[in-house]
Amino acid sequence: MHPNTASASCHWDGSPRTARPRRPLRVSATSPSRLLRTGQSGRCRQCGHRIDRYQRADQRPVALHPTELDASQIPAFYRWHLSGGIAYPHGDGSAWCRIPHLALCPGRTPTAQTGPYIEALRRQLGVRTRRLIETGQFTPAPPTACEPPADSGRPTRPVVQLLLGRYLADAPLETIRCVAQTRQRHRCPQPVLDPSRPRGAWTLLPASPQRGQLALPATLMAVYDLSRLPYAEQLRWRIQRCPAHAATLGAADLAPAGWQVFDPLLHTAHLHTRLPHTPSGHREEA
Repeated sequence: MHPNTASASCHWDGSPRTARPRRPLRVSATSPSRLLRTGQSGRCRQCGHRIDRYQRADQRPVALHPTELDASQIPAFYRWHLSGGIAYPHGDGSAWCRIPHLALCPGRTPTAQTGPYIEALRRQLGVRTRRLIETGQFTPAPPTACEPPADSGRPTRPVVQLLLGRYLADAPLETIRCVAQTRQRHRCPQPVLDPSRPRGAWTLLPASPQRGQLALPATLMAVYDLSRLPYAEQLRWRIQRCPAHAATLGAADLAPAGWQVFDPLLHTAHLHTRLPHTPSGHREEA
């Protein structure tokens, strides 16, 4: 008499054991957005509630409330819809829509009339925020300090010239981080600025507007000029990738690139008229 031992492919009662195959996250080659949704959810630093970040058609990020709302209760200028991973600032004709988190955030003051429906949602989120603070699960972010003047060091948000345009970075040059996904499904920790690659040069250029922008009085501004670098190197900076991931076409992005098209009127606070100090003996040039 031999004991009956359960097979590894079956349960104790003899029923087959089925294992769901792991489905790796991939981005379709025809997708207008290269972002993976798993890396785009976060928490608002003002209220602690969840937000979903999406790219707009101009590749600028927007934070949306994670829940769809009744479009009939939302003013037309607050309605957003998603198509192919891209957020568009208007309704798509359906009965539901998305709404920017700024319209609901209890830690901010709305800039337009919201209506009773949105005000009720704001009060609900305000109660949850107060509960999170009282239980110690959330601490509001302190107010941001004013940006130091240019002569005290490097700009915290420098203006970079590349691909025949000027862009405002969201961080100092040395801390701009690659947005690609690693094999461990984390964001790449490598910086975009690589010592082994050609570098740009700080220079004073006229604060001339780009197409569709209003002109300012003639003045010079500090710009990190990458326009003399090869096209491939400028493109690597524009898509915000380290050299290793710039050569990997299959890797998706876990975060949107932090560039904004520089507008001298909208970004006056980041316009510096003096070149930043560079470390002794160090010369940045292409």
